Amino acid sequence: MKYAINAIDVPDSVGPYSQGTTAGRLVFASGQLAIDPNDNSKIMQGDVAQQTERVIQLVEAILAEADCTLTDVAQTTIYLANLDDLDAVNEVYARYFTTPAPARSVVEVSRLPLGALIEMDCVACR
Repeated sequence: MKYAINAIDVPDSVGPYSQGTTAGRLVFASGQLAIDPNDNSKIMQGDVAQQTERVIQLVEAILAEADCTLTDVAQTTIYLANLDDLDAVNEVYARYFTTPAPARSVVEVSRLPLGALIEMDCVACR
């Protein structure tokens, strides 16, 4: 059975999609941006490391609503505005995702919503 996930501490979706969904044992977290916790209409101030930290914390909150943690994540996709930021992202990412780390794809994109430096989605298994 599929249902939408709506975590209290995560900004509402800005389009016709859910923060996340479940399908059987799988949990899908939609792409998260480093939305400013004080103003949901803009990205928080800070460099890519700070934005990465915020994005992972938002994903963590979505997963928690489905009784999952980051250790349940099987796959992530990271979208970067600048692939040169990958080292800084990896430094933060490695603190949250320990061995065995999830499978991962990293893609440089020409632009992200609201001028974000990073977006990340994931799939977890309960």
